[in-house]
Order: sequence, then C-alpha cells, then structure tokens
Amino acid sequence: MPLPLAIKRLLGNQPIDLPVFHPVALRLQHLLATPDFSIAQVISLANEDQSLAGQILKLANSPLYIGRFRTETIKDAVIRLGAQHVCNLAMAASQAGLHVSENRIINGFMQSLWLHSHACAMGSRWLARSAGYPQRAEQAYMAGLLHDIGKLYLLKALERLNKADMAPPPLEEDLLDIFEELHVEQGCRLMEHWNMPKVYYNVVANHHDDNFDTTDIVLTVARLVDKACKVKGIGLISDPTIDLETEPETSLLQLSPEEMEGLMKVLDHSQEFSL
Repeated sequence: MPLPLAIKRLLGNQPIDLPVFHPVALRLQHLLATPDFSIAQVISLANEDQSLAGQILKLANSPLYIGRFRTETIKDAVIRLGAQHVCNLAMAASQAGLHVSENRIINGFMQSLWLHSHACAMGSRWLARSAGYPQRAEQAYMAGLLHDIGKLYLLKALERLNKADMAPPPLEEDLLDIFEELHVEQGCRLMEHWNMPKVYYNVVANHHDDNFDTTDIVLTVARLVDKACKVKGIGLISDPTIDLETEPETSLLQLSPEEMEGLMKVLDHSQEFSL
C-alpha cells in the first residue's frame, strides 16, 4: 500500500538543513559565482577540509580524469584542471559520501541514486563537448550531478523519520511514488535555500517538464542524458522503451548516431568508477 498522506507531508516538511551538501563544496560553488574570485581563494578553501581535499585528489587522479601527469596537491589540480573543474570534483566527492545510510533499504536507494547522478554528470559533460558547447561542459557536469538532489533530500528525510520511529521502511513502489510527486518541489526548495546558481536551479526545476526552455543548452543536455540513463537502467528507474533518436533534445542538439553511441559508452564507463 502507498505510504499514508501524513508520511508524505512529514517528508516534505523536514528541516532544510538535512545533509545534502558538504559545506566546503557548497562554499566553493558560491565562490565561483562571484565575478572576482581568485585561484588562491579556491585553493585555500578546498584545503580547509583535508579529508575532502584528499578525495578531490583521488578523483582527479582516477582513470576518468587523469592526464599525462599525476596531481599531487590541490594547487596542481587547479592549475591542470581549472577552478571550475576542481569545484565540481569537490561536489562530486562529497556527494558520493552523502549517499550512504545505516538503514539497509534506504542505503540501497541511495546507492542507486548515486550511480544515476554520477552517470548523468559524466554523460552531460561529455555530451556538451561533443555537441559543440565545450564552454558549458563543466556547468553540464554539475547540472547532471544535482538534477535529482530532491530525491537525496527525501531519502535523508525518510532516514530521519525512520530513526525517530515516525515512518516505516519504504517499499520500492512507495518510494518511487513519493519521488515522482515530491522530488522536483523539494529540489527547488533546496536550491533556493542554498542560493545555488540559476543555471542549476533551472535543471532541477525543469528536467521533467514537457514545456522546457529549448534555448537552455545545459538543461537540454541534462534532460537527454537523464533519459539515456533510464534506457541503460542506471538508477532507480529503467525504461528501455525510450527511443532517444526521436526525443526532442536529440534533435535540438543535432546529434549523430555515432554521438549517441559515444554517450552510451560514457555512461557505461561511469559505472566502472562510481566513487
């Protein structure tokens, strides 16, 4: 049976300060939104949390990101990869650590959600470049990473309620129903509260909207990669019946069959190193 309406209301009214963002990763995003930030500020802030700094370097040296030379320090990473890329790695590394729960059922959902979010991030960055928008690639990465942040919030809220014996562990169909109904609304609530850049708010708000802004390249890319993940069965929802070639985003981005095949390979590769 579906969870009672009261439980849905409890989930939707949980405190906004549930742990869905790492404070340093969040501050890095805000720093990059200012027009006069310095590289020294990025390096200093990224080094404030040594555990996170270590995870950034681990990710920067992973098979998905490594270049010709190994990165030994945050300064090296910023110089080699750029400030925006390092800030994105900080968010990705911290998000991987947040998709964990002591509750076995909730943890399973969180792990599936993380695989989906990470795949969307990798696929969106690759697709933005392949489609001729390399200047939007890092924004597309972050958009793919955060588009379903409302689902993580709902899982964290459910975890809190479960610990307080206010909500039973959910069945899969119950959670999927809740996600469908609430995750966009709650995701927008989070993005507004934490003052995240408008480009990412738009993706959270409109990644399922049929009447989306077709001039928004980051949104268009993230929407198509989200659908491609469903075709591949990466995440909580699998839908192999989606014909990507006929989707409006494919036409808007003017993608060739070879590019679509390349995207699918990137999604497969993202699962081989999923943090």
